[in-house]
Amino acid sequence: MHKYMAEAIAEASKGAGQTSPNPTVGAVIVHDGEIVGRGFHTWSNRKHAEVVAIEQAGEKSHGATLYVTLEPCSHTGRTGPCADAVIAAGISRVVAAMQDPNPVVAGRGFEKMRNAGITVEVDMDATSAAEQLNESFNHFMRTGLPLVTLKAALTLDGKIAAPDDNTGWITSERARAHVQMLRHRADSILTGIGTVLADDCLLTDRSGEPRSRPLLRIVVDSQLRIPLESQMVRSAKEDLVIATTSAAPDERKAILESRGIRVLVCDGPGGRTDFPSIVRWLAEEKYQSLMIEAGSKVNWSALESGVVDRIFFYYAAKILGGLQSLPVAGGAGRKRRVDAMLFRNLQVHSIAPDEFAVEAWLVK
Repeated sequence: MHKYMAEAIAEASKGAGQTSPNPTVGAVIVHDGEIVGRGFHTWSNRKHAEVVAIEQAGEKSHGATLYVTLEPCSHTGRTGPCADAVIAAGISRVVAAMQDPNPVVAGRGFEKMRNAGITVEVDMDATSAAEQLNESFNHFMRTGLPLVTLKAALTLDGKIAAPDDNTGWITSERARAHVQMLRHRADSILTGIGTVLADDCLLTDRSGEPRSRPLLRIVVDSQLRIPLESQMVRSAKEDLVIATTSAAPDERKAILESRGIRVLVCDGPGGRTDFPSIVRWLAEEKYQSLMIEAGSKVNWSALESGVVDRIFFYYAAKILGGLQSLPVAGGAGRKRRVDAMLFRNLQVHSIAPDEFAVEAWLVK
């Protein structure tokens, strides 16, 4: 990867968690071998990375090269087209890490700049890194659905809970801090009512980093059993959704809604809450990513429903053993080895000194 593109990717990383529903983008402008402008996008700043860099570079933009992590946009949204700003600044060459997957752009920015006499190149060596910057955005643009990640903390033998006492943590503080960065990059997070009843969890982003919008919390609760005194309910500020079924009591629904909690009826097979309905609703609301942090049964239901795209499993150097300790995915499971769910693009992330995380994509 060219050193200036690496600088642009570093700029883009500064906006992580602060751009949704827009993509994360970074840009640098180079004139006579010197970086004269830098920029990254945040939702609150409105201005796109290219415009920030152009404003910083000023007159030195003329005849310069723009390195940018994503194709400059060609349409008017909250701001004007970045391709027009690049042309107006007199930039002579643009090197982008990838084409914008947004069908509204999808090469039109490149075409507009080329028609204006600008040399446009795609740095294929940087494409993979640029794709990772915007995994959720890219997935949403290509599929119309949020990227769904199933996260779990487990022992080496695949257990997430002991049969009696579950006080304490499976993984270390360092691993849990890594999880918070995943939450920070997510638009929404989901758990089951069993986890709420057992742990009285808050399910918030505790990274301490700024966000473009609050992390939307979702509880799968088919009978609306969530306690009104739970931390989840008491802390709700237009950021809590309860996904339930039509069998839930109407009076309970009315009480929750009176507290600013959205109750979403998603009827699925067997009287259970329907995961695909939840995911489609998130897409309609422009939430581009969902993290699932739940118990054994919910994990299996999510996997079996087909909504999960990726797993992120954090392993501690421990073994619980036994037949009563809960596995990461319970439920009915698959009855034959040949029917096992398959994964691809497996990556192992080391968490020193004795832990690791496995990231992999479900084969669909």
